[in-house]
Amino acid sequence: MKNILQMLPDAQALPINFQISLVTFPVAYFTKRSIVELGYNVIPSLVGLTNQRNLEASGITKLRNFPVFNLFGKGVLIGIYDTGIDYTNSIFRYSDGTTRIVSIWDQTIQSGNPPEGYEYGTEFTREQINEALQSSHPFEIVPTMDTIGHGTMVAGIAGGNVSLDQNFYGIATEAEFVIVKLKEAKKYLKEALCIPADAVAYQENDFAFALQYLTRIFSRLSRPMAICFALGASEGPHDGRGTFNNYHSLVASTPGIVSIVSAGNEGNARRHYFGMVNAATGYDTVELKVGESEGNFSMQLWAEQPNFYSFDIISPSGEYVPGIIARKDDFQEIRFVFEKTIIYVDYQLSEIQTGSQLIFYRFINPTSGIWKLKIQEQGEVRMGFHIWLPMEGFISDDTYFIQSDPYTTLSSYANSPVPITITTYNPEDDSLYLKASRGYSSIGAITPHVAAPGVNTVGPTIEQGFAEFSGSSVAAAHATGVAAMLLEWSVVKGNIPSMNSSKMKILFERGARRDSSMAYPNQEWGYGILDIYNVFNSLREEL
Repeated sequence: MKNILQMLPDAQALPINFQISLVTFPVAYFTKRSIVELGYNVIPSLVGLTNQRNLEASGITKLRNFPVFNLFGKGVLIGIYDTGIDYTNSIFRYSDGTTRIVSIWDQTIQSGNPPEGYEYGTEFTREQINEALQSSHPFEIVPTMDTIGHGTMVAGIAGGNVSLDQNFYGIATEAEFVIVKLKEAKKYLKEALCIPADAVAYQENDFAFALQYLTRIFSRLSRPMAICFALGASEGPHDGRGTFNNYHSLVASTPGIVSIVSAGNEGNARRHYFGMVNAATGYDTVELKVGESEGNFSMQLWAEQPNFYSFDIISPSGEYVPGIIARKDDFQEIRFVFEKTIIYVDYQLSEIQTGSQLIFYRFINPTSGIWKLKIQEQGEVRMGFHIWLPMEGFISDDTYFIQSDPYTTLSSYANSPVPITITTYNPEDDSLYLKASRGYSSIGAITPHVAAPGVNTVGPTIEQGFAEFSGSSVAAAHATGVAAMLLEWSVVKGNIPSMNSSKMKILFERGARRDSSMAYPNQEWGYGILDIYNVFNSLREEL
């Protein structure tokens, strides 16, 4: 950080904790060479958005038949950083009409009343929310709104009040909420990383502060907290390392905190490639199909250590650019005679957080058709390399690898070593969700950990109705509610006061329901299907 402050004299540092800080500097300093000049890790990553039958599938109904295990998350906090929450919805209120929300930090409202220790956004307290709920014009008093609905859906499934007539069943219906509405990514960052201007995206630094805010409320109230991170990204090495992943793991290790992460929905999207150089030819050919109306986009090649790679490139018209070799950290601009396309290439021979080689491609005005990269390996040990395209919402479905690999497609944040990663299945037939991302991590760490219901699940909408939702965000929300139940039993009731993410992960894995025809763990299901009844059944000898 000291080097960055010396390079950028107008920069300012704001610590997040003893390990990491946010550095702000004038946008005029940010250029197309910033990745190679400042380092890949310095640029904030951007992330996007990822019934009664479900209660039975996870063993919740069966468990609650025993009075001692009639758990609803009482005394537990559910922390969510997402698109916000519709605080006026009755599923987030007590029977007397008061709110179940402890506080909301809306990072988008700059009213001059941020949480203590923060320099942006506005914090709304329980008292202010209750005052708004008594008004005929609540948003004039507390103007925070969820205009997208993702955060409201996640919070509702995790702990919203039951609505029998709508076939809606929240999990931890006696827990309370701490909510952060994330500020959307800045325009210049979207442009720099080739993400569409209208895509819903959030900056890594903002959700790092959001996580810090949740932990401060956890400490101030001295109550256990189940945290749901239902966002995803395809950037990065997918090995669990990185600034936010390190911080997230530190938080998730805290006694009294359990952090749940959604695995992602990239399994069949054809946006991941794994290659090995052919020993006979000396190269591996990567074929990338670019859609007709594709805008600017990026992709990242991460080498498995210790080798590094160079490449030739062939455009759809057959124009051949040979011998693109990085001798050191470098930036190149590749132009073509017969194409309007420009490709910016940033090289990091040893990316500072991982030690791996990174080749960061940005395609500007990409010509549609088949692009070919001939990847050559520099080194004597045959290892391999991964290439990831951006996640759904950041690139069209018409751009993909011809010979894609469905594995190692978990969200970058789903590979963190301590939080619990949840994949998605359909409880109607116990089938894996078609789009479910698959493991393992790029270094072979076992993830996902367990599967939770997440197909055609009823959840709340911002119109204060209900609809069916599918995807890993739904599964993560369900698992967060289950985690809140377990925190009530373990921490609030004093059975395992030191419960944290690592301990609960083991309980989830130990109690998971498994198919006798499969070997576990595996890259699709992890250790099996989440079943809280089996969790307690497996604990009987220890209690």
